[in-house]
Amino acid sequence: MKGSRQPAFAALGGRSPEKLLEHIPTPCYILDETQLRRNGEILAGIRNDTGCGILLAQKAFSHYDLYPLLSEYLDGTEASGLYEARLGAEEMPEKEVHVFSAAYRADEFPALLRYADHIVFNSPHQLARFGKAAKTAGKSIGLRINPECSTQSGHAIYDPCATGSRLGVTRAVWDSEMTDELISLLDGLHFHTLCEQDADALEITLSAVEDRFGDILPDMKWLNMGGGHHITRPDYDIPRLLRCIRQIQKQFGTKVYLEPGEACALNAGYLATRVLDTVQNGGIHTAILDTSAACHMPDVLEMPYRPPLYQEGEGALWRLGGMTCLAGDVIGDYRFDRPPETGDLLLFGDMAIYTACKNNTFNGMPLPSIYLLQKDGRLRLLKQFGYRDFRNRLGS
Repeated sequence: MKGSRQPAFAALGGRSPEKLLEHIPTPCYILDETQLRRNGEILAGIRNDTGCGILLAQKAFSHYDLYPLLSEYLDGTEASGLYEARLGAEEMPEKEVHVFSAAYRADEFPALLRYADHIVFNSPHQLARFGKAAKTAGKSIGLRINPECSTQSGHAIYDPCATGSRLGVTRAVWDSEMTDELISLLDGLHFHTLCEQDADALEITLSAVEDRFGDILPDMKWLNMGGGHHITRPDYDIPRLLRCIRQIQKQFGTKVYLEPGEACALNAGYLATRVLDTVQNGGIHTAILDTSAACHMPDVLEMPYRPPLYQEGEGALWRLGGMTCLAGDVIGDYRFDRPPETGDLLLFGDMAIYTACKNNTFNGMPLPSIYLLQKDGRLRLLKQFGYRDFRNRLGS
């Protein structure tokens, strides 16, 4: 196994996937308890060193069977709406529940007030519409700001600071629409501008935040720096992150929150699959798998990105594709030291995040079962799906 792929499979501890999964039906997800705890320890260390709050962004990882484990290291959960807020409140009780949505529904807002502790609004209009009710209910109120500082390249779909973004209040909008009455409702500000980035991007963003909103921050109780911090990546600059957090807390007297999703479960999961067939067209050799990029790993197509493969070698190039009718259901091109054959087991890494929480049953594809790889090396089945899970999505 190449060193460049080591982080995605390090928690296997040298165990052979073929031996580990010998009697396990594929496709299936495997969550890795050891790596989840490693990630948690890193995040807890940052909490302990700075006093900041760290939340699990459930949009990336919603396996609530593992919430008791993660709650040992985190302050709570971040939600994108009512259902995630309820999940966080029910499955990580006694912890904080923060929620941000681009817009809240009037018919759902009373229920949201039962579950959320912090509610962040996206616009002055939403703050005016729901802010007083939230304040009366004893919630901590925030407003998302847009520092108009893009630090990422190649991920335009994930850039909240792109021109015309619908996310966050620019300083121009603040100055024209934020009245004294609305400002008096606020306890904090929130920004989320990063995507799989290091602390240098956060440092640049904080400079823009200070430049545009520095006169407002001293009146706030907290600043939520959002997600996209790749904190648990092996080469992440943690000392720089600590300096950023301490500087903000000292300069403005505000509590800092981070809400990573990927960092909580980075490299803490796998997707196991088997080769069903091999085909050739136009000089391209393709192995058709019993999984699907479109159904079981949709971020491969949306991001897009190329997930690490345990079996990748240095030989001939093979394309790995799914079994749906979508012509573009392709996971990527990989090199193999020997040609893949029908029945071969393949193992993709970093499959805990943005996989099961986004998967679907297009073409009637069965959903993969979910297993937990425990610290003792044993696999425990957490969830198995069948025909009724497909059928019941669209009918009674």
